[in-house]
Amino acid sequence: MTTAVLTGLPPLVCGQTRLLILGSFPSAASLAAQQYYGHPQNHFWKILQAIWPDGPIGTGADSYQIRSEWLLSKQLGVWDVYAACERDGSLDSKIRHAVVNDFSALRRLCPKLQAVAHNGGESFKHSKHTQLLGLPVYRLPSTSPANASWSFERKLSSWREVFETHGLI
Repeated sequence: MTTAVLTGLPPLVCGQTRLLILGSFPSAASLAAQQYYGHPQNHFWKILQAIWPDGPIGTGADSYQIRSEWLLSKQLGVWDVYAACERDGSLDSKIRHAVVNDFSALRRLCPKLQAVAHNGGESFKHSKHTQLLGLPVYRLPSTSPANASWSFERKLSSWREVFETHGLI
């Protein structure tokens, strides 16, 4: 059986981005919605809300656009390590024939970029690509619901430390 090649989402960055969060590849729910961290049980948006309590919580039709603009206004960017892959379901362990994104344009797109943080182990496996940017690189605990071995509070503490280090809090 042949699995279709899936294409990831474009980077969510701007000229003010100072910290870039790199996931592995969007979940099936995220791809269907064309939204980063679109699975309702993923802790990504909940962690950001805890770090920046002033943020939008909306659930309306335009809530993703509002949350994306808010994230960018906080000098945070989001992208994924993989541009494309084959995968049944949403688990990183099911990713096959992955194509790594070209990170060379990040310096031009994000001239203020200070660091890259990998959201989970699958993303961090490709940290050699982001280390070429000459910036600090961090491994954060995955916000995925599959990462049940870390409590929300423990994840939040790790994420908050990186955000504080780079002046985002």
